[in-house]
Amino acid sequence: MKSVTTEKVLRRDAAENRQRLLDAAAAVFSERGLEVGVDEIARRAGVGTGTLYRRFPTKEALISELVRQVFIDFVDAAHAAQTAPRGEGLEQLMYGVGTIQATNRGCLSRVWNDDETAAHKREFRTILAELLDTAKSHGRVRGDVGLTDIDVIFWAMRGVVETTRGITDSGWRRALAIMFAGLRPGGEHLDATPVTEDEFAQVVARLNPR
Repeated sequence: MKSVTTEKVLRRDAAENRQRLLDAAAAVFSERGLEVGVDEIARRAGVGTGTLYRRFPTKEALISELVRQVFIDFVDAAHAAQTAPRGEGLEQLMYGVGTIQATNRGCLSRVWNDDETAAHKREFRTILAELLDTAKSHGRVRGDVGLTDIDVIFWAMRGVVETTRGITDSGWRRALAIMFAGLRPGGEHLDATPVTEDEFAQVVARLNPR
């Protein structure tokens, strides 16, 4: 019969192996895309393929968990941004999301349309809307900017992150700085109409068709 201490060690080892696999998968997928085999992920994590399959019975299960972790990180960043002073939370969050995206390049195509993260997405957008209103009230963002405008910026950042993979890690930061300059009050009138919530939902559905 296993002792309590032995069981704790086994649980700790299992948790550490699971995290190593997730970290390795994020790195390998970011470098080579989702097509890479699980053998390479196990090798990078320093564990056997059998260990990988005990933690994640399929490659799809591993990808889904990575996507879930990404959105948990998004939500955590959103909560942290709520404490920022003087309406600076929106900008803090947008740079935080960019950093998370850059660290998880490989699975970005799955992030915005994954059924398992629907609750996280709702929480994230609720906080995002609050941060946008706060930024407006402090004069940090122009009054005609809507929530879907911020969504479009996130999609644009995703494109920069994906296309600059393996070349530069700063391209998305420059792009976001330019876009944020356009969000500041005092700019010219915007003639183009914003994306509607219905159009937003249609775009999300198309990002990763089932």
